Amino acid sequence: MLPSAKNRTRLFLAALILILVNCVFSVSGSAQVVPCKVTLSSLPAAPELKGFHLGMTTEQAKSNVPQIVYAPADALGSIKTTVNPGFDPRADKSRFQDVRSISLEFLDDRLVSLWIGYESNFKWTSVADFVSGISQSLALPSGWTEWKVRGRQMRCADFELTVSTVAQSPSFRILDIGAEEILAARRTAAAEAAEAEEASDSEEIVADRKTKTYYPAGCRPAISIAEANRITFKTTAEAEKAGYTLSRACS
Repeated sequence: MLPSAKNRTRLFLAALILILVNCVFSVSGSAQVVPCKVTLSSLPAAPELKGFHLGMTTEQAKSNVPQIVYAPADALGSIKTTVNPGFDPRADKSRFQDVRSISLEFLDDRLVSLWIGYESNFKWTSVADFVSGISQSLALPSGWTEWKVRGRQMRCADFELTVSTVAQSPSFRILDIGAEEILAARRTAAAEAAEAEEASDSEEIVADRKTKTYYPAGCRPAISIAEANRITFKTTAEAEKAGYTLSRACS
C-alpha cells in the first residue's frame, strides 16, 4: 500500500532536513582552522616589519633605527622602548612614511616582542587585508582566529601573531612564546621570593641576654628564655651588631 500524500510530504521534509544537516557539518568540517607549525627561525624577512625581527639584539635594533633609546634592563632582564617615526623629525620618512609607532621588548638582550602601529595610509587598511597580506609575506597558513572585537590572532610553533585596529589604523604584533613563558616564570619566582622575604622579616628574631645568642625565624630555643633575659631584633644583622651570635641549635 502506497503512503498517503500527507505521509509522502512528511518523508520528503525529513529527507530534506537530513540533507541540510549533512551539508552544515560538511561545511563546518572544511572550515576548521589549520594549525600553524611555522617556527621563528623559518620566517622570511618581511618588508612590512621595517627591518625588525625577533631575536635581534638591542645593538642591531639601534643600528636599524638610530633614534632608539634604551633604559637599563629591569630586575627580570627586560627592556621596553618605543619609537615614533610618525612624529619624530629625525626618522627616515622614506622608510617609515606609513608607520606611526613601534614598540619593542627585549629579554636578555634579544627582541621578544615587536608591535607596529601603522598610519591610515598603509597599503593594507582593514584587518582582513592585513591578515591576507602578512600571511603571504611571512609564508603563513590560514590559521587565523577571531581576537577580541575585530582582531585576528594566530599561534604558531614558537610565536604568536596579532592583527588589530588602533585609532582606525592597522597594527601588528609578533611575540616570542618561549620568551614570554620565561618572563612569566621569572615574575612568579620574584613574587614568591618577595613574599618569603616579607614573611621572614615579619617574624621577630629572639635572643637571650644571658647567653648572648639569637634564634632566627624557624628556630626556637629548646628551653623557653626567661622574660628578663628575652630580647628581640628585626634582623640577624641587627642582632649580630649588638654582639649576639647564632645559637648552635640553629646552625
